[in-house]
This record gives sequence, C-alpha cells and structure tokens, in this order.
Amino acid sequence: MSKAFASQADLEEKQVTFARLSEHAFAYTAEGDPNTGVIITDEGVLVVDTQATPEMARDVIRRIREVSDAPIRYVVLSHYHAVRVLGASAYGAHDIIASRGTFELIVERGEADFKSELERFPRLFRGADSIPGLTWPTLVFERELTVFMGGVEIRILHLGRGHTKGDTVVWLPEERVLFSGDLVEYGATPYTGDAYLKDWPKTLEKLAELQPAALVPGRGDALTTPETVRAALEGTRAFITELYESAEQGRRAGKSLKEVYRETYARLKPKYGEWVIFDHCMPFDVTRAYDEAGEYPDPRIWTAERDRQMWLALESED
Repeated sequence: MSKAFASQADLEEKQVTFARLSEHAFAYTAEGDPNTGVIITDEGVLVVDTQATPEMARDVIRRIREVSDAPIRYVVLSHYHAVRVLGASAYGAHDIIASRGTFELIVERGEADFKSELERFPRLFRGADSIPGLTWPTLVFERELTVFMGGVEIRILHLGRGHTKGDTVVWLPEERVLFSGDLVEYGATPYTGDAYLKDWPKTLEKLAELQPAALVPGRGDALTTPETVRAALEGTRAFITELYESAEQGRRAGKSLKEVYRETYARLKPKYGEWVIFDHCMPFDVTRAYDEAGEYPDPRIWTAERDRQMWLALESED
C-alpha cells in the first residue's frame, strides 16, 4: 500500500472544547474528531451521540457535571456507526432513542461495522475493552418524536436518507439550534460509505428549511451564526454532489473503480483536500458512489476484510 490503512497512522490526540451555544444547548467538539451534542435542562439532560467507548464517554459526562447535576435521561443516536454509539452504556440514560432505519442497521450490520471501524481508526476507540456490546435503542420512532424536558421542547426528526438510511437530527425550535449528526460536516470530509448520495442533497434542503441559527455538525467546529450554518450546509452539499457526479460520469464511460477513484481524487483534492480525514474517506466514498451509480442502490456491508481488500486495490501502485 502507498498509504497507511485508513487512519491507523493518526495517533495525535485532539484538544476538546465544550461550548455553550444557547440557554440549553452545548457542543463537545475535538478538532475534527466525532462531536457530541448536549441539551441540559433543570429536569434532565439529553445527549446526541455518545463517543465510541464508555471510557471516552466519561469525559463528556465530566464536562456535563461541571454545568449540571441533572440526570441524563435520554441518549439519541443520530445514526448507526460504531464510533458514534458504543459509548452509550456510560450515561445510564433512561432511554436510548433511534429511528427505525438506525435500528435496522444495527440488526443488519452492527457487529461487522464495529470490527470495521475499530481497525480503520483505533485512536477513536480508546478503552475498547470497556464496550459491553452493541448499543440497542429502547425507543424507536418512524419520522418524528417530541419530548419535553424542563419545559424545553426537543424535536427528534428523521427528515430523509443521506449519510445513512436512518439519519436523525435533534432540533430546539425555540432556540433554533440543530444537532445534525454526520448529515452536515464543517471543515471535515463527509464519510459516504453507507450513504444514499442521490437523496442526501434533498435531506440537506429540509435541514436548511428549519433555518437554524446554530448547528453542531458531525465533525468540525460548532457553528454559532446563520452564515456559518449556511456555509456548512452548502459545503457538505457541494462535496456530495461533486463526488457522485464524478463517479456517475466515470461509470457511464465504462471506467473501472480504480480509474474513477483516481480521477475523482484528483478532481476533489484541490477544493477539499485540507478537510479532516480526506485521505481516509475518499476510497470508501468513491466506492459507494460507484456502487450507487451502478447496481447497488443500497449500501453493501463493510467488513474489516472488505475494507482492506478495497484499500489495497485502490491505493496500491500499478
């Protein structure tokens, strides 16, 4: 291989920030590592995405406890990827909430995804031996669920497919704060290995219709103005669109996956190459785009073995 596999060479710890965005909304961010959103009220706490392991989740809990001693009542899974959800047991939440699509993904590919992600990005699974098993929701909803906590209305919404088939956002309508999960990234490369690329831009339009004043993306800094929110939405949409267009054009021209990968990498690198995990994501992203433009409308399951075979095929020198 010409490059280290995925992010195995990424060993540098990131600086964590825990920032208040509104009266009740907080963002746990770490320089492009996966974010966690937090809503704190007098009656309880809701956590959006949990970190990858209980050991890593304890740092989120420590920062919550610097602000509030209210019980952690809810954990919301913005989607199913192991790096987002396997720290859930640390919170002791009364309920773990997920969309129907996310629940189905856990059933279908939970174990395979865990093993795949652990090998891709070992730094993000610090304390992996503290994981008790897969994270299973206790509440599953179809399109929308509203909870009230401390008088605060919290809307939990599945607005469409994009990053996965189960993407869920959490919306504070009174404070206009949106927790988007990996539907939106900021200064970070969207991972599209389990995506529905043709649907994703339409789902982003629905997010934009909410007119958020602040947004916690899946990766990247918390966004605190409508202008930066728009920039994140537009940047994510542009990447997704250009990625799929390149793969579709190559597929129509009868080109191989490796040819399409190299052309798409060269096309996107000048504009997006400085985004976090660009080199990590691109082989997975192009493979999924090539699949969706062909005979696989639904994402195929990634396994540790498939990951490495794909990486070797695309990153090896001719």
